[in-house]
Amino acid sequence: MTEQITIKLPSFPKGYHIITALIEERLPSLPDKGLVNIFIHHTSAGLSINENADPSVREDFESFLNKLIPENDPVYKHIFEGSDDMPAHLKSSLIGQSVLIPVTNGKLNLGTWQGIYLCEFRQHGGQRKVTITLFT
Repeated sequence: MTEQITIKLPSFPKGYHIITALIEERLPSLPDKGLVNIFIHHTSAGLSINENADPSVREDFESFLNKLIPENDPVYKHIFEGSDDMPAHLKSSLIGQSVLIPVTNGKLNLGTWQGIYLCEFRQHGGQRKVTITLFT
């Protein structure tokens, strides 16, 4: 059986934000076992699973990717939406648009120190839409 819902996330500033609780509160009742896929419908944001306890991890993600993919690089041709636009597309492709999480005993089976990240790569990305698909 498959269930699917699409939700809008609130606007977040540029950065890496733990959205685990936002996702969990909108999930339908979860089965004893299955899989949850979360997909973001945008080309300038991404989803990831990583450290949920120490905020410096999210700061380091931001610093590293900004160093790897800087704004205002003269090689960019796609610049009409601002200096953060093309870097956001590149970062989104590197991080990815979906995460797949096992369901065990009616709960997302994340590790003790794992959280779901919304990776917002634009200064003003606005609300983001995600589709959550439950496979049982």
